[in-house]
Amino acid sequence: MDTAPSAHTLPATALPTTGRRRVATAAALASAVEWYDYFVFGIAAALVLGDLYFPAGSPTAGVLAAFATFAVGFLARPLGGIVAGHLGDKRGRKPMLVLALTLMGVATTGIGLLPTYDTIGVAAPVLLVLLRVVQGLAVGAQWGGAMLLATEYAPEGKRGLYGSVVQLGVPIGVVSANTVFLLAGAFTGDSAFTAWGWRIPFLVGLLVLALARYIHTHVEETPEFRAAERALAEQDKEQAERTSPLRAILRGHLGTVLLAGGSFAVNTATFYILITGALDYTTRDLGMKRDAVLTVSLCVSLTQLVLIPAAAALSDRVGRIRIYTLGAAGIALWAVPMFLLIDTGSLLWLAVGTFVAGCFLSIMYGPQAALFAELFTPEMRYTGASLGYQIAAVLGGGLAPFVMVLLLEATGTSMAVSGYIVVLAVIALLSIKVLAGRARSR
Repeated sequence: MDTAPSAHTLPATALPTTGRRRVATAAALASAVEWYDYFVFGIAAALVLGDLYFPAGSPTAGVLAAFATFAVGFLARPLGGIVAGHLGDKRGRKPMLVLALTLMGVATTGIGLLPTYDTIGVAAPVLLVLLRVVQGLAVGAQWGGAMLLATEYAPEGKRGLYGSVVQLGVPIGVVSANTVFLLAGAFTGDSAFTAWGWRIPFLVGLLVLALARYIHTHVEETPEFRAAERALAEQDKEQAERTSPLRAILRGHLGTVLLAGGSFAVNTATFYILITGALDYTTRDLGMKRDAVLTVSLCVSLTQLVLIPAAAALSDRVGRIRIYTLGAAGIALWAVPMFLLIDTGSLLWLAVGTFVAGCFLSIMYGPQAALFAELFTPEMRYTGASLGYQIAAVLGGGLAPFVMVLLLEATGTSMAVSGYIVVLAVIALLSIKVLAGRARSR
C-alpha cells in the first residue's frame, strides 16, 4: 500500500516559526470554539431538548425528534462547505473562516435564548430547527478554512502535525461542552437545570464572535492561496470568469470527493454514537447516571488531545494512508466488543469500551486534515476537501444517533448498532484502498 502522503504535495512556506505558530493557534481555537458550539446541541438533544421542544408522544419519540433536529445540522453542512469552499478558493480562506465563526456564534446564542414549546408553541421547534441549520452551515464552512490555514502554512514534513491542531478542536470541543454541562448541572440541580441551566452552555457561544474579530484583524491569508490567486490573475479575464472550483471538482474530481467521504463516514458515525447516542442509551435504557457518563466522555476526549497529534506526526513519517487504514480497521474489529462492554452497565467497562474506540478514532482523525488537503490542488482545495468531509458528516455523523435509536427500538439489541458501524468501516477500507491505488498511479 502506498505510504506517500499524496500527489498534491504542499510546498513549505517562508513564514517565520512564530508566525506559523500564531496561525496554527488561531486555527485550533477557531476549530475548538466552533465544535464546542456544535456539540452542546448534541448533548442537550440527548438530555433535555426532546421534552422542552417536542413534548408530544412518548419519551422515545421526543428523543428521536431531538436527534432528527441534530441531524438537520449535518444535512446543512455540505451546503456550507460548497458555498464557503467556492468563495474560499476564489476570495480567500480567512474571510470564510471569519464568516463561519460569526454565524456559529449568533446561532448558538440564539438557541440559548430560545423560548420553549410551552411558551411559544410550535414556533419553538421550528426556530430550533432553523438555528440548527445555521449551525450546520457554519461548521460546514469552518473546517476547510481552519484546516487550510494550518496546513498551507505548515513547514515541509510537518503538514500532518500542523493539520492535527485543527482536528484537536473536536476533543477540545467535547471536553469543553461536557465540562460546562457538568458545571451547569452541579450548580443548578436537576429541576433548575431542566428549567434554565441547560441554556448556560449555549450562551458561552458569544465568545466565538470575539475570536472571529481577532482572526479578522491579526491573521494573514495563506501563501498558497495568494500564489494561486496570482496565477489566476495572469489568465485572461474571460477564462478567469469561467474558472469555478465547484465546477472543476464536479467535472474532474467527484470520484475523489466521494471516496474521501466514504473513507471517513465510519469515523464520524462512531464518534457521534459515542458522545450523543450512547449518552441517551446509557442514561435512558441502562439507568446510568448522567454526570458519570458525561465524565467518562470527557476523560476519553482528554486522551485524544495526545493521540491525535501523535498519529498525525507519525503519518508525516510513514504516510497518511497507512495510519488512516489502521484506524479504520481497528474500528471495525472493536465495534462488537465495545457494545458488549457498554451493555454491562458498568461505568468501568463503559470507560474501557469508549477509550479503545477513541484510540482508533484518533488514529484516523489525526492525519485526515492533511490527507484531504493533499487530495486536491490549491485552487480547488477548499471546495474539494470540505465536500469530502461534509459528505462523511451527513452519511455518518448526522444520522448516526437517530439510526442508533431506531435500531435499538427495532431489534432490542445493541449488536445491531455494532453491525451498522462494521458496515461503514468496510466501506471506509474499500474507499481507502481505491484512494491508495490512485495515489500510486499518479
